[in-house]
Amino acid sequence: MANLTATVLDPLLKADPMGPRITYYDDATGERIELSTVTLANWAAKTANLLRDELGAGPGNRVAVLLPAHWQTAAVLLGVWWIGAEVVLSGSADFALCTSERLDEADEAVAGGEVAVLSLDAFGKPAADLPIGVTDYATAVRVHGDQFITEPAPGPALAGRSADEVLASASEAAAAAALTAGDRVMSSLPWSTPDEVVANLLAVFVTGASLVQVANPDPAVMERRRTTEKVTRDLG
Repeated sequence: MANLTATVLDPLLKADPMGPRITYYDDATGERIELSTVTLANWAAKTANLLRDELGAGPGNRVAVLLPAHWQTAAVLLGVWWIGAEVVLSGSADFALCTSERLDEADEAVAGGEVAVLSLDAFGKPAADLPIGVTDYATAVRVHGDQFITEPAPGPALAGRSADEVLASASEAAAAAALTAGDRVMSSLPWSTPDEVVANLLAVFVTGASLVQVANPDPAVMERRRTTEKVTRDLG
């Protein structure tokens, strides 16, 4: 069975390691963050090391990812898949990564298992006022290494689907959207369901395209952004 993260990242790292892979805007805050493929891979590796070495997650474990469409979420998803664990977006799990607003949901999902909270702060500030026993992602992840040895025997990848099934669905979604390797794709669509993760994130990456993900989009600036970011495709 394929390792989903290795299958997605390896071709991107070979083709264009330093070019922008995901550019994140939040029009409510004015935030703009751009990650190259190498930087995204480093964040995914740090997350994978945190999950494996600090939280004890591994192949066959279910990891609830209760996060919005955000550049850190992309790193989390890739980190979970790198260790061979399964991403679930609802229901029971062994571990959870969430925002503070979804902490109760995460606690219910893992029923006493390990939970890490992401502040999603652009400057890496920790999440405030966390209960004892809950891991602050921003604080914990920075001490972990930015290289990871791929788990060769992964379990299911996404909501019961194997990596091969997820990759096939992503390729189909990319073809349906007519995405190509040279595309700069802009989207404000969510990653809240397995199908949304496949169509709105992985489909972009499996073609070798790059993603401009916009939260709280301001219609007044979107056309200008298409020009400045050299957007060639819009999702949704």
